[in-house]
Amino acid sequence: MTPVALTIAGSDSSGGAGIQADLKSFAALGVYGASAITALTAQNTTGVSGIHPVPASFVTAQIDAVFSDLKVDAVKIGMVAQAETIAAIADGLKRWAPRNIVLDPVMVATSGDRLLAAEAVDALGTKLFPLASLITPNLPEAAALLNEPVASNEADVARQGRQLLAMGCRAVLVKGGHGHGADSIDYLIDGERSIALAAPRIATSNTHGTGCSLSSAIAAGLAKGEAMETAVRNAKAWITAAIAAADRFTVGHGHGPVHHFHKYY
Repeated sequence: MTPVALTIAGSDSSGGAGIQADLKSFAALGVYGASAITALTAQNTTGVSGIHPVPASFVTAQIDAVFSDLKVDAVKIGMVAQAETIAAIADGLKRWAPRNIVLDPVMVATSGDRLLAAEAVDALGTKLFPLASLITPNLPEAAALLNEPVASNEADVARQGRQLLAMGCRAVLVKGGHGHGADSIDYLIDGERSIALAAPRIATSNTHGTGCSLSSAIAAGLAKGEAMETAVRNAKAWITAAIAAADRFTVGHGHGPVHHFHKYY
């Protein structure tokens, strides 16, 4: 059977993040990708100049169209934009009950532009976190979700991860790309343990779409039947290689994209 993953996220007109990055990640890892678009963005490597939310009823229509025909093995949720959209996604996922759900709580773009309405943050935690197999906040997102300062040491990261876990998801991956030091360390936290996953920190400004691509790579692994830890480890190795190869591209004048197809060209 062909593994299938569905991305529910916003569109990036420059192609480096959002559903475009998700579909590239799925394809690079041998998974068939479907999409339900939550918002259109006017966006490039230097920033976001406009956001046009898709009506919640049409988000529902896209989700139902995909699930009624395709056997979806995993879902990745990215930019959700507003509370009405979150409610529609939660209702759709409860109705179709996919086995694997990876939620990337996208709040701010790499450029610094806000992608989630402030009033929608609570809805994200109460409606979608309890449905998620894994959530993948970076350090600033974890802090913002908890209304705390950004964690600056391993103990604080673990504590914030456990607080997020208590909101109902089955596992949390706190991403350390915004941290400091020679290694970028992510922490996978579930009900039993905290696992540190380290990779060399790569000196490049071409990191557009990194978070989207990592969460999609994890969803792709889960769609192929990998256990959670295996899917996270494999995705971490793949995104590290994609960042390392990013400077092969000359795309845009700001934060360029990672190289999703680094294995092929």
